[in-house]
Amino acid sequence: MTITPPSNAPLTDIEIHLLLEGIYRATGCDFREYTPSALRRRIADQVRAEEVASVSGLQEKALHDPSCMKRLIHGLSAVPNTLFRDPVFFQSFRELIVPFLQTYPFVRIWNAGCSTGEDAYAAAIILHEEGLYHRCKVYATNTSESAISQAKEGEFSASVIAECAATYRQAGGRNSLHEYFTMTGDRALIASHLKTNIVFAQHNLATDGSFNDFHVILTRNVLVNFTKALRFRVHNLLFASLVRGGVLALGERDEIEHTPHERCYLPIDSAQRLYRLIR
Repeated sequence: MTITPPSNAPLTDIEIHLLLEGIYRATGCDFREYTPSALRRRIADQVRAEEVASVSGLQEKALHDPSCMKRLIHGLSAVPNTLFRDPVFFQSFRELIVPFLQTYPFVRIWNAGCSTGEDAYAAAIILHEEGLYHRCKVYATNTSESAISQAKEGEFSASVIAECAATYRQAGGRNSLHEYFTMTGDRALIASHLKTNIVFAQHNLATDGSFNDFHVILTRNVLVNFTKALRFRVHNLLFASLVRGGVLALGERDEIEHTPHERCYLPIDSAQRLYRLIR
């Protein structure tokens, strides 16, 4: 149920409310339960980027210009990320989660809120190095159509790959990170064999339901952008999507405490927000 802001709400709050309602009605993408602080920053960035004078101006442009709407949805849903960001997390994933996955004949992984594919590709590299990738399927989803399109390309700045080489090694990388990319000028394209078992698709955590049973759900620093009510809804969705004994991997700013199924999880590495579902 949509809550109408009071008549004495500040003008910008009313504009933001109308903008989010317009996005939802026009596209089905629901940002109405994102935390106000995160929304304000991202909307302000989009007002500047689109060179409009106000939030109302942004709404008008987005509703009449499909390309602007795509950019807006991308800007509101994007979670800043780089390959192997938080290398200690990926080291724990390699050392603690991969041995568990090796006990299954086939593994399904959901990277929910995948941004532009960095975590999905990092997981693919680790699984490849551990001899497991050929029997894995990684589903990487995001609200933004443009983010998914970019993720499918698997193209990064060559300078970014050079910067990520150190964190890749810290995460237990066994080769040179450059071995997984074809370098063309200042661009780096990820190896085609690492794309093979990744499915990139649109999925809105705020409105869409479960679509499979997963052995691992990887969703890092996504929930922190949601209100308490939406976090609870998403935790219910994640719970319903994990197999018994499956692993939930959260970001350093995400919490499992005081959520609907808190007691159904045991910590594997609480510092790195890795939990096993025990129901």
